[in-house]
Amino acid sequence: MLDKLTGIEERYEEINRLLAEVGDDYQRAAELNKERIDLEPLYDKAGEYRQSLKRLEDARSMLESEEDAEMRTLAEAEVAELEPRIARLEKEIKALLVPRDPRDDKNVIMEVRAGTGGDEAAIFAADLYRMYTRYAERQGWKVEVMSQSDIGIGGFKEIIFLVKGKGAYSKLKYESGVHRVQRVPVTEAQGRIHTSTATVAVLAEVEEVDIQIPEADLKIDVFRSSGAGGQNVQKT
Repeated sequence: MLDKLTGIEERYEEINRLLAEVGDDYQRAAELNKERIDLEPLYDKAGEYRQSLKRLEDARSMLESEEDAEMRTLAEAEVAELEPRIARLEKEIKALLVPRDPRDDKNVIMEVRAGTGGDEAAIFAADLYRMYTRYAERQGWKVEVMSQSDIGIGGFKEIIFLVKGKGAYSKLKYESGVHRVQRVPVTEAQGRIHTSTATVAVLAEVEEVDIQIPEADLKIDVFRSSGAGGQNVQKT
């Protein structure tokens, strides 16, 4: 693992050097900065991991050579503190080394649609929407409603909204699927428990791409109709 971390540390430091030399090439600067941001958590953990390994090595060396009882006690305390810390760091680093979904940093388009359960399902869909918007607020994301169809009593037949913010897709992608609730609806006069469902769809927002086709690659053929009128005249 240390060899892999060494490669990451070297690349992170290389990116910092390249950023200082990139000049007015803003696209290149943006690409390098994105890579730098992606590597930074691993770079920081790697530094902490190496420092902890060095401290553990020094503490164990002291235990082997030190005869003073007080110093040995300090070294033992150091070892007891560092061993679980290193184990935790190794676990965190392994998690960071897992290849990321390239869509994780994208914005999210979410659709919440009422399922079975009538009005109560629509109210449940609205509850889910409010839950997602509050979560987005806590994450510092922005929410924009794209379309909605409500039932007039505080519920939604469906609502589609955009969540904009770093890491939105990575944290919301697992919400996709059918959600179910069992409760006494506000519309239930006799206090009976109903089961209602709502479906949630989560899609990563697709970035607009400008496609330029050279004129030399285009072949334009012109055809003119002849004979009878009607639809044939419209074909040119």
